[in-house]
Amino acid sequence: MKRIGIDVGGTNTDLVLLEGNEVVQSFKTITTSDVTSGIRNTLLEIVRSAKSDLGEIDAVMIGTTHFVNAIVQRQNLNRVGALRICLPSCGSLPPFVDWPKDLVEQVAGEVCLVAGGHEYDGRELVPLDEENTIKGLQNAFNDGFQSVAIVMMHSYRYKAHEKRIAEIAKEIGFKQISVSHEVSPLMKLISRGDTAVVDAYLSPVLHRYVDQVKTKLPGVRLMFMQSNGGLTDAERFRGKDSILSGPAGGIVGAVGTAKMAGFDKIIGFDMGGTSTDVSHYAGDFERTFDTKVAGVRVRAPMMKIHTVAAGGGSVLHFDGARFRVGPNSAGANPGPASYGKNGPLTVTDANIMLGRIQPKHFPNVFGLNAKEPLNIKIVRAKFKALAAKVGISPKNVAQGFLLVAIHN
Repeated sequence: MKRIGIDVGGTNTDLVLLEGNEVVQSFKTITTSDVTSGIRNTLLEIVRSAKSDLGEIDAVMIGTTHFVNAIVQRQNLNRVGALRICLPSCGSLPPFVDWPKDLVEQVAGEVCLVAGGHEYDGRELVPLDEENTIKGLQNAFNDGFQSVAIVMMHSYRYKAHEKRIAEIAKEIGFKQISVSHEVSPLMKLISRGDTAVVDAYLSPVLHRYVDQVKTKLPGVRLMFMQSNGGLTDAERFRGKDSILSGPAGGIVGAVGTAKMAGFDKIIGFDMGGTSTDVSHYAGDFERTFDTKVAGVRVRAPMMKIHTVAAGGGSVLHFDGARFRVGPNSAGANPGPASYGKNGPLTVTDANIMLGRIQPKHFPNVFGLNAKEPLNIKIVRAKFKALAAKVGISPKNVAQGFLLVAIHN
């Protein structure tokens, strides 16, 4: 059996060709803006050098930080709205859901008394007010929203109203409709609603990504690593299960490597270009159903991983009063300042400035022609200019930023 494993990070992409359990060939490449084309070209290069072809590959397995980075950096081009519907109970209104406001841009239709809803025992307290529901959703759609999350009280058991609202949203034209009883059919309104919002936020990104990979690799069985550490077919992969796709693969790989070396208790510290993932293993994979990723609450089975928006490519900011690291990343293009492509100062550059990264030990694959070494002159010049604004030495500036990253 021939399989290809792919780890797509924010800065680098790693590919491994496996025959049985033996590694035939491995390859590392920079993650380009057109990730799927890069994957396809590298795959073709690997199979050619292995005197094979894509038709002989049984499966391509992908783990990616694309989705956790979308959460960490809040980079989603689809505007997300939420239809929040509460119902009166015993003559009083329950508190509004505490939405993660940095994901939801607008709450459409706060129609609490007239929207409708069920009581805990299934009694329909208020019939669904379709007129106001249509009005709220249509207004949001006219304002440019493409994704919607729908959540109602007790809908994990009594689904009729959520189903009808989803039908209305589909008729209006929403491209992504995340319904709480499908996404997280469990009790507790707030956590169910939060998970629906995350799904609405990530699913459009996921569908674009999967469709692009399918287009580049027609006829190849695609499998994706889920947040819980298991693989699933591309057709069953959805937003709420994608967040820790890359980090989960990192834990599985770290545990396998540790066992080969005779260790069965480890702490995983996985620092990439955009984020850092910390995990623990003591004989069993630790999983959780309620977690928070970069400030966003999710109820879905996933590896117990703490993700921080501080990686090698995290951008250094000075606003005139304080140092900040991330959450945005320089990525692979332009990359850190030391890559020689007019990139900003990053954590990697701070390590170069302090001598912790030695350019002479790295290959000459940087610069505009991808043939230059890491550029220490640019790093020194940029830290010198920043130090003049801060009023301390360039090395102290670099040390200060690293302290912020470490505290994060």
